[in-house]
Amino acid sequence: MLHLHAGLSVLRRRSIQQVSRAAGIAALCLGTCTWIRAQSASGHVSTGPAVFLSPKAIQATGSAPRMQVQQLTSTGEVKEYAVIFYTGDEAFSGLVAFAKQYHVTSAHFTAIGAISGARLGWFDQAKKMYRITPYTGQMEVASMSGDIAIYQGRPAVHAHAVLGMLDGSTRAGHVVEMQVRPTLEVMVTVDPAGMQKRFDPETDLTLIDPKP
Repeated sequence: MLHLHAGLSVLRRRSIQQVSRAAGIAALCLGTCTWIRAQSASGHVSTGPAVFLSPKAIQATGSAPRMQVQQLTSTGEVKEYAVIFYTGDEAFSGLVAFAKQYHVTSAHFTAIGAISGARLGWFDQAKKMYRITPYTGQMEVASMSGDIAIYQGRPAVHAHAVLGMLDGSTRAGHVVEMQVRPTLEVMVTVDPAGMQKRFDPETDLTLIDPKP
């Protein structure tokens, strides 16, 4: 009998331990699922209705009051800058402002960072217009590159970007607007020889016109 009671006690203790362990696992799973749902909600990116705009209608209309610029190198006539944007800055307008302030006539750049919204364009050859799609939500700037040239005496910024979503999918296109959050790091190389753009009547675009 003593052996029987002892055996039953051991079984009860094991059962209690198993129940406790199962409850702990369930709580962990519940917490993980809740965290995943919260992350999914915070990482949601909405796509707004697309509109068509002519190339000349695309203008820098925002501002980048928190933009910071640091000159990194100056090798001969070539200069390199770090142009850093922060939450609330509109990066496309900021790059135009940078080019004006530093008298840039020819440059190329790359960038990475994160944003809370963007408008990207896809050029429709038949319409001679950009199809502009707005995106709202937290996104990674997985890649961004572009150049700066002069058109009608003013700097013209041309940039394309690839934006990463929470699930790993991407959106890409011609940058029309980019709202930064928390930062966008743009590395700019300014070249000594200026580049000019010309109007192309076949496409209604302004294209770089290289000079020998």
